[in-house]
Amino acid sequence: MKITAIKPFAVWVGIRNQLLLKIETDEGIYGWGESGLSGREKAVVGAIEHFAEILIGMDPFKINHIWQLLYRSQYFEGGRVLAAAQSAIDIALYDIKGKALGVPVHQLLGGKVRDTIPTFATTSGEPGPEMIEQAKMLMAHGWNAMRLSPAHHGQPEIFEPRESIGVTAKWMVKAREELGDDVVLGIDYHHRLSIAEAASFCQKMPSGTLDFLEEPIRDETPEAYESLRNLTDVPFAIGEEFASKWQFLPYIERGIHQFNRIDVCNVGGLTESMKIAGWSEAHYVDLMPHNPLGPICTAATVHFSAAVPNFSWLETRSSPAETHLGFDNSDFFPVQPRLVGASYPVSDAPGLGVEVNEELIAAQSFKFWQAPLLRRRDGSVTNW
Repeated sequence: MKITAIKPFAVWVGIRNQLLLKIETDEGIYGWGESGLSGREKAVVGAIEHFAEILIGMDPFKINHIWQLLYRSQYFEGGRVLAAAQSAIDIALYDIKGKALGVPVHQLLGGKVRDTIPTFATTSGEPGPEMIEQAKMLMAHGWNAMRLSPAHHGQPEIFEPRESIGVTAKWMVKAREELGDDVVLGIDYHHRLSIAEAASFCQKMPSGTLDFLEEPIRDETPEAYESLRNLTDVPFAIGEEFASKWQFLPYIERGIHQFNRIDVCNVGGLTESMKIAGWSEAHYVDLMPHNPLGPICTAATVHFSAAVPNFSWLETRSSPAETHLGFDNSDFFPVQPRLVGASYPVSDAPGLGVEVNEELIAAQSFKFWQAPLLRRRDGSVTNW
């Protein structure tokens, strides 16, 4: 079997652009992958087009060889753009191999250690009564883990951290009081805070209020997280932006965080994800995969989550708290992972178990989108 074509589709699906990738072979078997570098899809398409010149004519079964070839042979190794391109390619190769052998992808990763994949859901309302009511509704639908909403997270232009953390902390305490001790509660600050701001936020709440704090500060400097670690006992969930095992290295080896927000569509695909999973297991770090994209990402992450022992929850954006945001894409993906209660069943269909309406995908166009360019009130730039 030989690779004959590599076709990237950077198109608007539902509420966002998705970068989907189809790899075709001379035996008529094809695979689908997805890239996770949202807002930079055209850059990733360029990288895929460069990689295609190398891959045409190769054996798609040589997944490990191809991973090493793409990462190491071009001198300027790694980086988020190249890793996102590699991720889509790697996932598509697993889809091809699973289909060719008639087995689900999780069998290629060593087989299932679980039959269903528990998820955490996210509230969409601002901190306040609406957020708590959404959380209660999620609990009624079976969720025992959820991510709550920080104040002012949805503002399109201005974000003042100190204006957010006080009101958010107050409502986190109320949420814990009203939802009880059995539910897992976390919050994502999307690296919008400084060390001092993140510490102040945590210190405004009694110990035990939050079960995890996701991405409170930027991750370029592990020492900054170590400093924050000394100022709070809240477990950290970080890593959704990491583009290789090497970025995870100091966090795992130095015991800085407790949950890996690994993204199979950003970190180098399933090949790299399995290496990070084993490394994390040795250091008792649990996996909480990042999954905000489309059904191909979800399917790949479900297979990954099924095959690793140190797993906690998979992110889902398909809960009743977010359906109004427009994440449904059934027309584009007639067969895809579907929640049963608060969990995804693990598919035993060959490959990823996703079917794509390629004709409909190809008819879509790319729409320019970028994350909000947030400012402080004094005009200075802050993080989105």
